[in-house]
Amino acid sequence: MNRADEDQQALASKLGLPFSDLKGKPIDTEALAIVEENIARAGGLAVIYKQGSNTTLALLDPDKEEAKQVLAGLKTKGYAISIIITTQRGIERAWVRYKDVIKKEVFEIGAIKVSEEEIANFQNQIKSISDLKNKVAGLSVTKLLEILLAGALKIGASDIHFEPQGQKTRLRYRLDGVLNDVADIPSEEYKKIVSRVKVLSKLKINVSDSPQDGRFTIHLSNVDIEIRVSVLPSEYGETIVMRLLDPRTIRQQLEDLGMRPDLLEIVKEQLKKSTGAILTTGPTGSGKTTSLYAFIQYVNSPDVKVITIEDPIEYHISSISQTQVEPEKGYSFATGLRAIVRQDPDIILVGEIRDAETAEIALNAALTGHLVLSTLHTNNAAGTIPRLIDLGIQAQTIAPAITMAMAQRLVRKLCPSCKKESILSLEIMKKIEAHLSGIAKRYGIDLRNIKIFEAGKCDKCNQTGYLGRIGVYEAFLITPDMQKLILSSPSIPEIEAAAVEQGMVSMLQDGYLKMIEGLTTMEEIERVLS
Repeated sequence: MNRADEDQQALASKLGLPFSDLKGKPIDTEALAIVEENIARAGGLAVIYKQGSNTTLALLDPDKEEAKQVLAGLKTKGYAISIIITTQRGIERAWVRYKDVIKKEVFEIGAIKVSEEEIANFQNQIKSISDLKNKVAGLSVTKLLEILLAGALKIGASDIHFEPQGQKTRLRYRLDGVLNDVADIPSEEYKKIVSRVKVLSKLKINVSDSPQDGRFTIHLSNVDIEIRVSVLPSEYGETIVMRLLDPRTIRQQLEDLGMRPDLLEIVKEQLKKSTGAILTTGPTGSGKTTSLYAFIQYVNSPDVKVITIEDPIEYHISSISQTQVEPEKGYSFATGLRAIVRQDPDIILVGEIRDAETAEIALNAALTGHLVLSTLHTNNAAGTIPRLIDLGIQAQTIAPAITMAMAQRLVRKLCPSCKKESILSLEIMKKIEAHLSGIAKRYGIDLRNIKIFEAGKCDKCNQTGYLGRIGVYEAFLITPDMQKLILSSPSIPEIEAAAVEQGMVSMLQDGYLKMIEGLTTMEEIERVLS
């Protein structure tokens, strides 16, 4: 040990602090990134370890003014700091690791602050996916992420997918529920993107063999857009999916969901009731949460108290109380719902009924003076009752608690700018007659005189022929006759037959009705509802 090192060891002893030359000591690059390199060098220090809010700071002289400023700044940010006195060679060992740290550049951890003008500038350059493809080449990682996010917001993509495939990474957007290729990114560039996304999402940069979930926010002047990030190990690297939650895109009015006028009136009547459960069903991505939010917006008023329990909170709604499931803290759907009932709400939204306990509490709440709105994973409306029975709920509870069961899917809408009339083949005509002949008179349809349309291609719809999505629905009320049937623990076909008898229009029929209105195509109906 040379004289300078001995002096540092003596300083540590004098101050009652631990001493280390950091030789062989692991340096946490995620911790190192907390203090920028130029500031760390000026202060003669480095953050070498971080666990939660606990940090270890190696430094040369705690009395140095620049070091004091860094210490004060870390404390202001809520960090608990342990100090190690080190040597010049030791601190330089730490500084060498800055080469492995992805610099923050434009972004700050956990949030991207982009001006409205900058987003607008990018979006003015992007009219379609083809414009975006041309922009992607040759951009830095920071600018690439900015333009991908700006492009997704402009085009209306719900997700951005990065899929490593050997020497390249496939980049895709999900538009109107369907994935579209955007570009291929060289593997070396993609590695930088992975690190960048992890820094933004507060994920562990040095972990690449296990799944991680995180989030960050894009701050615009008039709206915050949350980005949910999922990172998953795969054969050729880490796959990333970023989901964009733009509150400006959610249909918050009942009239915007795509319900037929007669079904819309039925739903409105049920939402006016002060008790009972309305359940909407369908697979992931079928628009159930959007429907629930539209229901909440319809019933929300100053004289009612609305509380939700969600996993996660997808969009924030003003003037209602929204809570999020946190299983690690003991706040599950069941425990949260039990607590919510004690808050004396008028209306309760339960993001999803997944288990018997949640179902039992939700249905009992519906029986005791609350309007309960929730979702189930079943294929159709008739499956609601058997699903609840499978969960262990007594038919005697189900029958009086539920007022309406719904099912839904989302089909893409034809682009109005490029759709064109299609030839009505004999095969398609037979399908339309088979499904609509029983309800044609009710809806004033002349089956001998109908038109159908097909998708075209234009820049407005990114050459897909479709622009936006619309719901297709089926629903039935729990009438006295239906209650009697439920008490016998019926099968799905028995419930479906009874629902049709009392006037239910199936999702497939609803799809055909929208097709002959010129809203969608036979191909889209068969893709979604086959």
